[in-house]
Amino acid sequence: MAEKKIKEVKAEKVIEAEEVNAVEQQENRAPIGNFVYIGKKGAMAYVLAVVTQFGAGAKDVIIKARGKSISRAVDVAEIVRNRDPTMKLKGISIATEEVVTLDGRPLKVSSIELTITK
Repeated sequence: MAEKKIKEVKAEKVIEAEEVNAVEQQENRAPIGNFVYIGKKGAMAYVLAVVTQFGAGAKDVIIKARGKSISRAVDVAEIVRNRDPTMKLKGISIATEEVVTLDGRPLKVSSIELTITK
């Protein structure tokens, strides 16, 4: 009887582990398209990411940022444009996104998308 319970618990843990792995894999998938998300790193790290996207054959690259990172996104776009005159700013899109804080309150955050084309 005790062996049966142990087997059931082990089976439940295997199922839970598989579900967790499936969720993690879904979250780790790269979004479709050529995006560079701006965060807290230095601007040159993101410039390299944009140049790498173009080097891989991308025609357009979208630079996305929210909140305090918006100024860094603009800096990245300007550095890329000034280094290579063939790259042009195709479009700018601004929006306000609503995110939920850790304590459950909604918070509105500004966001920007800069599309650069070659």
